[in-house]
Amino acid sequence: MTDLKAAAPAEPVIDQTQASAEDINGSQQYLAPIVWDLQALQLATKQAHWHVRGDNFIAVHKLLDKITDHVREFADLAAERTVALGLPVDARPQTVAAKTTLPVMQDGFQNYGPMIEQVVAQMDAAVVTVRKAVKGLDDIDLNSQDVAIEIERGLVEDRWFLAAHLATDN
Repeated sequence: MTDLKAAAPAEPVIDQTQASAEDINGSQQYLAPIVWDLQALQLATKQAHWHVRGDNFIAVHKLLDKITDHVREFADLAAERTVALGLPVDARPQTVAAKTTLPVMQDGFQNYGPMIEQVVAQMDAAVVTVRKAVKGLDDIDLNSQDVAIEIERGLVEDRWFLAAHLATDN
C-alpha cells in the first residue's frame, strides 16, 4: 500500500499547454484558493437555500438555488483550468474546510435579511480571493487570468441580485 504522505508532489504535464512548470505551478497557486472558496460557497448557498424564511421566501429561495448552480460552475471552471494545466486539484471536504477564507455561517432557519447578509459576506470573501488571482495571474498566465475574470464577473452579478433584496425605500 502506498503511503500518501510520502508521495512526491505532482509534476505538471508540460506538453498539455506548452507553459513552463514554474508558470503552471504559479497558476495553481492562485486557482486552488478560488476552488476552495467556491466549493465552500456552494455548500453555504445551498444551506441558506434550505433554511431561509420570511416574507421574501420564494424569491430568495429560488435565487439562492440559481447562485448555488453558478458557484458550482465557477468552481468547476477554476478546477478544470488547473487540471488542463496538468496538475491535480485538492477539493476534498477536509481540504476545503481547512483552506477556505469564507466567514462561518449560522446554522438553522433564519429570516431572509440576516441570511442574505451572511451569504453576501461569504460572496465578498470569495470575490477577494478571485481578485487576488486576477492580479497575481497577470504576469503568469493570461488564460488562467481570463478564467478568474469570468468568475469575478459572475460572482459580482449574483451578489448584486442577492443584495438587492436588502434594499429599503429610504
